[in-house]
Amino acid sequence: MENKIDHDDIGYNDTPNEHFSEVLDKRISRRNLLRGSVASAISVMMGSSALSACGGGNDDAPVVTKPETPTPSEKLLGFAAVGKSLADSVIVPAGYTATVIYALGDPLTTSSAAYKNDGTDTDFENRAGDHHDGMEFFGLDNSGKPSANGNERGLLAVNHEATTNEKLSSFFIHANGGTNTLPRPAVEVDRETALHGISVVEVRKGASGKWEYVKDSAYNRRVTCLTECDISGPAKGNALMKTKYSPDGSKTRGTLNNCGTGKTPWGSFVTGEENWSGYFTRGAADDAARGNDKSVAALKRYGRSQGAASRHGWETGGSDDKYVRWNNSKLGASTDGTDDYRNEMNGMGYIVEADPYNKTKAMRKRTALGRYAHESAAFGKTVAGQPLAVYMGDDSRNEYIYKFVSSATWSDADANPADMLATGDKYLDSGKLFVAKFAADGSGSWIELSINNAAIAAYATYKFADQADVLVNARLAADAVGATKMDRPEWCSVNPVNGEVYFTLTNNSGRSAPDAANPRSYEDMKGTSTQKGNVNGHILRLKEKDGSASAAFSWDVYLFGAESTANPGMVNLSSLTADQDFSSPDGLAFAKSTGICWIQTDDGAYTDATNCMMLAGVPGQVGDGKKVTLAYAAGNVDTYVGKTPTADTLKRFLVGPVDCELTGIAETPDGKTLFVNIQHPGEGTSQANLADPAKYSSQWPANAGYGAGKRPRSATIAITKNDGGRIGT
Repeated sequence: MENKIDHDDIGYNDTPNEHFSEVLDKRISRRNLLRGSVASAISVMMGSSALSACGGGNDDAPVVTKPETPTPSEKLLGFAAVGKSLADSVIVPAGYTATVIYALGDPLTTSSAAYKNDGTDTDFENRAGDHHDGMEFFGLDNSGKPSANGNERGLLAVNHEATTNEKLSSFFIHANGGTNTLPRPAVEVDRETALHGISVVEVRKGASGKWEYVKDSAYNRRVTCLTECDISGPAKGNALMKTKYSPDGSKTRGTLNNCGTGKTPWGSFVTGEENWSGYFTRGAADDAARGNDKSVAALKRYGRSQGAASRHGWETGGSDDKYVRWNNSKLGASTDGTDDYRNEMNGMGYIVEADPYNKTKAMRKRTALGRYAHESAAFGKTVAGQPLAVYMGDDSRNEYIYKFVSSATWSDADANPADMLATGDKYLDSGKLFVAKFAADGSGSWIELSINNAAIAAYATYKFADQADVLVNARLAADAVGATKMDRPEWCSVNPVNGEVYFTLTNNSGRSAPDAANPRSYEDMKGTSTQKGNVNGHILRLKEKDGSASAAFSWDVYLFGAESTANPGMVNLSSLTADQDFSSPDGLAFAKSTGICWIQTDDGAYTDATNCMMLAGVPGQVGDGKKVTLAYAAGNVDTYVGKTPTADTLKRFLVGPVDCELTGIAETPDGKTLFVNIQHPGEGTSQANLADPAKYSSQWPANAGYGAGKRPRSATIAITKNDGGRIGT
């Protein structure tokens, strides 16, 4: 989004590691990239399968249904494309209905009052949080028991990434806009911390056939910045995890800046902690206080130089420990950090697992998967007797793409476990973490991040103590082995048809050199303003050479984001039409029911022409496209572009209200309901205009008939097809 403060458009990687644009500048070999058979997107999809539309069962525990299902008889992408829009509303194709079902402030218990939406509401620990982001659906049968085949009743696990703020204050939730000077009042800090984290909320089809959330469901749950979480995996108990709150390094409080999600093969929920470092502060003389030890290098690499101010000033809320923990300075006299919060940031930045059906169990931070700005976690296709792979991206400028491979080999018996988190211990606490290095010939390799790797053991910038240190400081370890810098890796997802892995690279505004933008670098006009770099982003895809545990892969670019009228030889390399053009791909998920690839945008470059959107794609496979040469003054750059989409393989499905980001995708098992999140509508509103709703840039969802007041609210919508069919057909 074109935020006044874009907390996601950040970068701390100043290493000399090769950038992906440099890889492409070495003239990719067409012969190597296109090696193997080529299949059209349609032929690949028609060989796919879909879940049967079963009724709810009476299972005592969730059952994981495999993606292999009957071939759909309906036509995929059979809807009429939605046009670009600047309207303050949610627009879906003809024949579809979108209904708001769960918005910021909605009470999760009957004891909490209805949301007034005027800044006077309290009890946010028992209300929907803000900035709805990634989410997953977990079915329930008619009796309310877990069921993978629950199509009319289930749980939504929803990330609440952040809050809308212009300066320090999350102004829409405070009556008079809140305080933008330090210290911040405790009452304001308490509201804002409670709005972060996740929700688990029961949803169901009501008597009218419309979806609604269930107030006071026994399953309803909030996890906030202060909820106790377990540290799990190699870093548990490590010296880096010790704090005043947890002297033995086994626990921490809360999950923060949750962005993308995932669903494990055993049916649990995982959430990624993204750009969390900005919530902490460090004193202006903290480097010296730490004796300029190696922790200083780690803190700087993760975006916290001494003197760095925090995003909201939560550390100034008072003397209570819940406020003090946001100060990451060395303030105590201990040698191990058990008397202050110098190590507190080391407890953030993980993939976190939860049992969505059991709110009595604490969430577990899976440290074996590494610590960085996590987006989603995509699980490779399971094969009995083979290790499990988890794909992840680090969403900051010039950061990396990662893969975790479990030590344990997959057993189909674990698809329906009695204890989800114990199964997570088995597969996610022991294994190997890899980082991607892309080669100019269309191949790539996974480099293990191990203390036994000579490049890591001898890294001059940071002396790693043990494997836990490598995982906690995964960015530094990836620097050491020369991983390839990427343009803000956002969500990732695995194509259920062929197991190929897709990554959205949303954009990179940090560079403007002709060869610096992966492979594009160009100028784009927004009104009278010039934007430079990889303005519109692209979607990368890779194919493992020998299954999920492979050390090698091949890759190409599925789609380049661009305006349809942009230069076809330099910018619109995918030849997008007006019904397909998009900018800054972010959310990404494959529908298990149909195989459709849903693409969501978080854009600031094209918002003079359209609000953010969601597209439906029917992708082919790596190597199905052609070679393209980009002519720069400094020299030509060759790249490979996926097969040009047609009206049958890519089209716009939804456009959201003003200033929103489209994010979060979940579906019922039968594919007949699609849940989508609308994040931060109206975030372009100035805090100075809070008293005048006519000056809000958006009044959604109030203008759609949902809830009190006119202040804009993040919300979840349920999309259904009027004829009762599957979404996207």
